[in-house]
Amino acid sequence: MILSDDLTVLANALRRDRRRDPLKGRREYSQAARELADHCERMVADGNAKIAVPVLRKAVDRMTSALMYMDDSSGIVGTDLRHMMGLYARACTAAPPGPVSLARWLVALSFDGPGWPEIRLADFVPALGAEGLAELSTEVDKRAAVAEPGSWGQQFATRDLQEQLAEVSGDVDLHVAVLARNLNSARQYQRIVAALRDAGRPAEAIDWARRGLADHGGGSHADRLRDMLVDLQIDAGDVEAAVAVRRADFERRPTANAHRALLLTARRCAADAGLADWAIAVLRARVARQPTYADDLVMVLLAEDRPDEAWEAGLDHADMLSERGLIDLLELRRTSHPQDVLEPYQKMIGTRILVAADKRRYRFAIGLLRNLRDAYFAVGDAAGFAMYIDHLRAEHRRRTTFIADLDAAAL
Repeated sequence: MILSDDLTVLANALRRDRRRDPLKGRREYSQAARELADHCERMVADGNAKIAVPVLRKAVDRMTSALMYMDDSSGIVGTDLRHMMGLYARACTAAPPGPVSLARWLVALSFDGPGWPEIRLADFVPALGAEGLAELSTEVDKRAAVAEPGSWGQQFATRDLQEQLAEVSGDVDLHVAVLARNLNSARQYQRIVAALRDAGRPAEAIDWARRGLADHGGGSHADRLRDMLVDLQIDAGDVEAAVAVRRADFERRPTANAHRALLLTARRCAADAGLADWAIAVLRARVARQPTYADDLVMVLLAEDRPDEAWEAGLDHADMLSERGLIDLLELRRTSHPQDVLEPYQKMIGTRILVAADKRRYRFAIGLLRNLRDAYFAVGDAAGFAMYIDHLRAEHRRRTTFIADLDAAAL
């Protein structure tokens, strides 16, 4: 069995000299952290958590400081620290330290630390108990009372710990009230909706979800909030309202992703009759005003199994299609109508790929040329492709790298 002195040696390896090159030693540091975590995990499992607790706290403190002077752009040490913090919480549950001391350490880490690691208060509740939670609440109030008005870090720490204290209290109304103090993002509304949903209060959850989308209707968090609203409405049997939410969102921003969400919801609600024509009409009208939606129109037409309409729409707005969108459309058309793609492929190679002397794009051009060759061969015009290659050689003869790549491809 590893002794406490041995654990101390391992913890000492987590010291980091701030003068050291921040780019060096990250892998070795991560290995040391993982070795210590593995030993402590085994000790906790073997009933020796009391020995591991102080070592793990020391490890968290040292890793927190080390990350201030280390380039951890890959995130490996940050991941190690999160694991160490979770392991410390487990060890504290098995062998609780003094609850007041633990509470004060958590507050100091949140208010005085650099912003990491994340504190998950629920993990420490068994170790804190009523005494520790009361002390933590008191300390947070004290810090909040003297916080500098312009200090974002202290404001965040106050809000975060107050919200977590309300959550672990088990009082849903208190939790919602504390969360509602800062309705600055759809994410905050998500948390309120989840709390009410999990408490078996779906009507209130639906109301809060609607309010959140009215205040913060855009972005990934709003998408998740909208998903929560739709699920709640379907569970409540209000399928018309669920489909209406998706239709309104699609009208606001008729993207391929919004169309996919609309279709899935409509099918769940058995309400997809006539929806395809409506969605396509909405998108065509939007493209007429904002051609940047051309990619979405093509993708929606393909999703609705209307390849000929997608091809026509793509040709009408070829200059507005993304490179990936145009390539996908050409590839799909090439398999069924190879004659149609000969000119569009040549135009793409000339105006998008070889318009600049970018050597990184030459191999990409070679790949497109292979597709174009297959299309020429499919229509029985190998000579036409040979003439086009000769034209490219003549036009780009000064681009020696491109010519070399072309020769190597043996097209």
